[in-house]
Amino acid sequence: MELWTNWLYQTGWKVFTILGICLGAFFIIRRLAPIAIRRAVKRQMKGKRKAEREKRVQTLVRVVSTVSGIGLGTLATLLILGQVGVNIWAGVAALGIMGVAVGFGTQHLIRDVINGFFIYLENQYNVGDVIRVGSIAGVVEELSLRRTILRDLDGARHVVPNGDIRTVSNLTQEWSRAHLNINVAYKEDLDRVMALMKKTWEEMTEDPDWGPFMISKTPWLLRVDEFGDSGITIKMVGETEPIKQWDVMGEYRRRVKRVFDKEGIEIPWPHVKLYYGDATSSRRER
Repeated sequence: MELWTNWLYQTGWKVFTILGICLGAFFIIRRLAPIAIRRAVKRQMKGKRKAEREKRVQTLVRVVSTVSGIGLGTLATLLILGQVGVNIWAGVAALGIMGVAVGFGTQHLIRDVINGFFIYLENQYNVGDVIRVGSIAGVVEELSLRRTILRDLDGARHVVPNGDIRTVSNLTQEWSRAHLNINVAYKEDLDRVMALMKKTWEEMTEDPDWGPFMISKTPWLLRVDEFGDSGITIKMVGETEPIKQWDVMGEYRRRVKRVFDKEGIEIPWPHVKLYYGDATSSRRER
């Protein structure tokens, strides 16, 4: 008991003070970081949509909390080791020598961290964005300095080291685009078809359940895109709220199919017509 009391009076109180200060600093950072980051992001992204700003805030708050936790934990450990009699400077020197020895093995880790830093700095994407990296596409579930974790439509979880990311496509930053190719039969009046397509989109924007997701109140009917084997393709696009383009396209296709059925407009499907020629002419030739 006396030994414990002596340690507490000589060293213990210093250890607990270090722990208290580091824990207090960590909780203060976690408390104040969101407020400071939200203000900074609001100034930096002035004019951007609120949802876009909030994704940026949540991503930065997460990385600040992680980095501060690791930094303060490391500092507390070194200071406590110094108080209990461990020569931390010798340990730091040993770690430095070890770091040189394993430097070649950590090249990929350093590359991941550097690339992750630029992902944050340049706001390439945030947690909640849908991105495509190579052949992988999915929602950004986690983002750290070292790795990006994507969840695809099948529910598969993909872990991508940031150093391996060369080209990234962000499908949901600031706004998204519904890109539709609508096929109709060759016999249809294209001006009439395009007018119905436009009207269907505009009616959808007036729907209280779908209008808030649609930025473009009138779509762009870009062109007659292709003469296909069984029909003509009309290309249409319209801007939507981020990540809502797939929902909007699905609902639009459902509505335009109902309109086409009502108006008697044929949507083509792959089929083959066999032509045997003129039987009378064949007999004459014989």
